[in-house]
Amino acid sequence: MEPDRRAKGKGLRKQAPRSSHGEWTPSPDRPDPIALLQAQDKDRLEYLLPIKYGRMLASPFAFFRGSAVVMASDLAPSPVTGLNVVLCGDAHLSNFGIFATPERNLVFDINDFEEAYPGPWEWDLKRLAASAVVAGRGNGFNEKACRRLAAIVSRSYREAMRKYAQASVLDVWYDHVDVGSVLDLFQTYAKKSARQAKKTVEKAESHTGERTTQKLTEVVDGKRQFVNNPPLVVRLTDLQAEKGTHLITRQDVENAWSDYVNSLPRERQYLLQRFRITDTALRVGGVGSVGTRCSITLLEGDAEQDALILQQKQAGPSVLAAYLHGQDFASQAQRIVIGQRAMQAASDFFLGWHQGTGTGTQYYWRQLKDKKGSFDIQMLDEKGIGTYLAVCCVCLARAHARVGDAAAISGYLGSGDVFDRAIRDFAVGYADQTEKDYEALVDAVRSGRIIAQTGI
Repeated sequence: MEPDRRAKGKGLRKQAPRSSHGEWTPSPDRPDPIALLQAQDKDRLEYLLPIKYGRMLASPFAFFRGSAVVMASDLAPSPVTGLNVVLCGDAHLSNFGIFATPERNLVFDINDFEEAYPGPWEWDLKRLAASAVVAGRGNGFNEKACRRLAAIVSRSYREAMRKYAQASVLDVWYDHVDVGSVLDLFQTYAKKSARQAKKTVEKAESHTGERTTQKLTEVVDGKRQFVNNPPLVVRLTDLQAEKGTHLITRQDVENAWSDYVNSLPRERQYLLQRFRITDTALRVGGVGSVGTRCSITLLEGDAEQDALILQQKQAGPSVLAAYLHGQDFASQAQRIVIGQRAMQAASDFFLGWHQGTGTGTQYYWRQLKDKKGSFDIQMLDEKGIGTYLAVCCVCLARAHARVGDAAAISGYLGSGDVFDRAIRDFAVGYADQTEKDYEALVDAVRSGRIIAQTGI
């Protein structure tokens, strides 16, 4: 069976030669990247948009993180293999990290699924490789080093996919990357960055639910509530909505509670019946999420120190949906949750969704910051980023193998470096494009077309 599927993948090289993936030339009618970004702003909170653009101004890599919609448009006319998986949709190197499984073990995996959508596996790989070059340049690496990083992405993915193609279906689904193995890899291949990797893991271990509660809340008149830190964290009781702006209200959260709980497995419903909502706040998310409706909810249980903080994030259509036709999701929040559960080796115990009554806005829920950690890419040297990328690619290949045809993908990739060199060339070319698009944002801010607020 496997040889037949590998042969099928190899045969696809005729319609999409592996070398064709190395081409990047913007089309003459390429959409204005700034206009694409602004189109996303229509359903966001207007007063937060300057923060979004201020963060994107920090560097070309920060711009890359917030411009998945631009790359989706650019990938649409590119050659595709026709082998579809569930895509992360925004697989840049900062969308991987550390978190705890329900069994409280620390693992490393993909950690962002807001753009998850069925599509060609190579789109995720191209975005990851391009992010490696953009980030490498931001770290001051020379061009030769950045090209090596891009090649590592493709080679590591290809080798991991070959392993998964030979594994049983259950072994693929059981596979995971524990943080101990990540630290071992750094110690073996990137000793100068090994100490930084260890600090990242130790920091993630310290991010317990109890510590998060202590940091974000205070007791006032005998009641625990969120600490205001505007504009990043604002209690909803203190938030003044602008006319015509639909913000999350406390009543919205309470009305949504039963819908969210019903989206969970029954045994977790029993668990959450032991908690009650005591406070809610609007909380600004990461670069690409700034302006979306995002809140945090404080829950308290039976015991005095029994507290839990859940995050609710607005779910809109994936940036890929406009270019990958034929998929219809009744709920965008459910799309994100299903994508995460399908791609991750283990998912957040409290991961669920609901659709807001009245506004129809959809949200997915998860626990906030519980034993979660991210590598600071700027603190890693070339070997450190190379080792980090290799681990990311194992996770990406496993995620694709869980929901796609690993043998066919492996057959297409082959055992040589033809595809590796193509992805390297694409990544370098697209990094050049990203830097031009970043300068276009800088010009838009200078001209007043875009309002940006930096330092937040």
